Amino acid sequence: MDIMPHIPKSARYTIGERIENKFLDLLELSYITYFSEREKKKRKISECILILDTLKFIIAVAWEGKLLSNQQCENIALKLNEIGTMFGGWRKSLDNPEKKNRAL
Repeated sequence: MDIMPHIPKSARYTIGERIENKFLDLLELSYITYFSEREKKKRKISECILILDTLKFIIAVAWEGKLLSNQQCENIALKLNEIGTMFGGWRKSLDNPEKKNRAL
């Protein structure tokens, strides 16, 4: 969410706002997914992953257009990859409900 002030004004209310809205959409959908019924979670997690991939694409477009610095893009990419790993693990845990992620 710290991206908007660093994007030039000419693109702040177009691609910058789009990035911010995608972040908020992802946050909202992940919250809804967490509290959804087990049968619906897998589909909603796939939707979250789709939004995440779209967000990665828009960030890449902003970087290619030199609207984001290399450092900003790298920081965002690391965080988005971590989020993707979490969603992947969540989806995998739904595929194998008897297999737990933790060993006691």
